Amino acid sequence: MKALLEVSGISVTFDGYRAIRNLSFSIGARELRAVIGPNGAGKTTFMDIVTGKTRPDEGKVLWGEKSVNLLRLNEAKIARIGIGRKFQRPTVFEDQSVRENLMMALKHSRNPWKVLFWRPAPSDFTRVEALAGQVGLGAQLPRKAGELSHGQKQWLEIGMLLAQEPKLLLVDEPAAGMTLAEREQTTALLVDLAKTRAVVVVEHDMDFVRRLNCRVTVLHEGSVLAEGSLDHVTSDPRVIEVYLGR
Repeated sequence: MKALLEVSGISVTFDGYRAIRNLSFSIGARELRAVIGPNGAGKTTFMDIVTGKTRPDEGKVLWGEKSVNLLRLNEAKIARIGIGRKFQRPTVFEDQSVRENLMMALKHSRNPWKVLFWRPAPSDFTRVEALAGQVGLGAQLPRKAGELSHGQKQWLEIGMLLAQEPKLLLVDEPAAGMTLAEREQTTALLVDLAKTRAVVVVEHDMDFVRRLNCRVTVLHEGSVLAEGSLDHVTSDPRVIEVYLGR
């Protein structure tokens, strides 16, 4: 089965520092993958490259059935073809309600003239309610986003990304700062989302990664050090030495 995202031979250097070195790996169309590794391993740079924020010095990043070269596209075009990224700190419109945040995120024409005269249709309200329910915020639609807990803001941002109908979701440290109950709900949400799209979770928290129960990629010094189940990679002597032993 063809990969949804294929990264091959990627390298990138910043001011003489090699952040990514000959990085190659692939993600399936409906796969949940955790990416772990020590600070400076290249996890954020990898996401920056896939989303068009950083251009590598060499290598290829191919997307979808037609093997579109993502390195030829800008950030906006990459988002439009189905790659969504959630940063560690939630960025929601705090003074707007949950409903308004989700409504603004819906996938519509970005033509300035159409945006100016756009009015939500009944189907848009239905879609917003479905999105809110999907991320566990069905009862919070009228509330201002600024009143939500940290975990609820994270779910709202995931909901806003889902409104764009991504085929791949890149999620950066979703468990950080969450209560135990919120973490459990986030685990269930990510596992559920991976049934219909690819989800890549960059995470430091090993307990959270274990709950995801998925394939794990370990990065070290900008390349893949190990890959497999969490038990497999955490028993690898090289992983213990560079990451777990610290």
